[in-house]
Amino acid sequence: MNISVKKNRPAPTAAAGAESSPAKANRRNGAAALGVLPGLLGYTLRRTQEAVFGDFLANVTAKLSPAGMTPGQFGVLAIIAANPGLKQIELGGALGVDRSTIVAAVDKLEKRGLVERRSVPHDRRAHALNLTGEGQRIYRKALGLIERHEEKITDGLSAEERAMLLALLAKVMRAAAQ
Repeated sequence: MNISVKKNRPAPTAAAGAESSPAKANRRNGAAALGVLPGLLGYTLRRTQEAVFGDFLANVTAKLSPAGMTPGQFGVLAIIAANPGLKQIELGGALGVDRSTIVAAVDKLEKRGLVERRSVPHDRRAHALNLTGEGQRIYRKALGLIERHEEKITDGLSAEERAMLLALLAKVMRAAAQ
C-alpha cells in the first residue's frame, strides 16, 4: 500500500518497524512511543479537542451546577441568542446537524426552562425559538465562564496567533468538508 505524504507534513523520523533509543527509553518508563501520530493533523486535533473539552467540563459545566452545560448546548443557546425567533430547521442548518438532533437538543433546553418554542404565523409546522429569561441569565453566566476558559486554553498565544489559528482551522474544516 502506498501512502503519499504532502510536502508540508513532517516525515517520520524512523523507518517503519524500527525502534529508536528514545522509544525504548519511553517504554521502560511505562510510556509507549507515539510514532508518526504527533505529526498527523487529525490525531493532534482529536487530542486537542479532548483536552479542551476536559477543561470545558471542569471550568464551565461544573461551575454551572446543578444544570451544567455541554459545548453543544451552549452552541444552541448562542445561536438562539444571536437570532431570536430562529426556526428549528435554521438552527440545525447553522449547527450542521439533522432535524432529530435539533429536536432532542431543544427539548432538553426547553425542559430546563432555558428555551421556548413559539408557533410561527402562517406555518403551523415551524417553531420559532427564543431564550427565556432564565435562558438569557444562564447564557450570560456561561459566556463569562467560556471567555475565561478560552483565555486559559490560548494563554500561550498572542492575539495574532489566536486569530491565525482560528483562520487555519477554518481552512482545514472547509477542506475536510469537501
